Amino acid sequence: QVQLVESGGGLVQPGGSSRLSCAASGSIFRINTMAWYRQAPGKERELVATISSGGDTNYADSVKGRFIISRDNAKKIMYLQMNSLKPEDTAVYHCNFDVVLGATYGYRSLPVWGQGTLVTVSS
Repeated sequence: QVQLVESGGGLVQPGGSSRLSCAASGSIFRINTMAWYRQAPGKERELVATISSGGDTNYADSVKGRFIISRDNAKKIMYLQMNSLKPEDTAVYHCNFDVVLGATYGYRSLPVWGQGTLVTVSS
């Protein structure tokens, strides 16, 4: 039905920057809220940032002022620009889209997850 493909991440030095992308494909009528989550080793998954279909954004306190979430509705892509990275930002980052499926699937709403991409912040 719908697939999310993430890209970006990898090894970044403390204080550096990196950008993640998450692209959707499939039978999509509309995408409502998009979000980034992350899960550090041995910790629970946490919400990093969200962006509504209208562009309203929210951030976790831990990334506020450093990370920027954005979206391109026409291309069905979401981005996460990460600046001033810290070792504690090391985690697997997952994207999540609140998708409304196309007519073939009766315009049903469905949460869809990306496979995750590892960001390691280390010198």
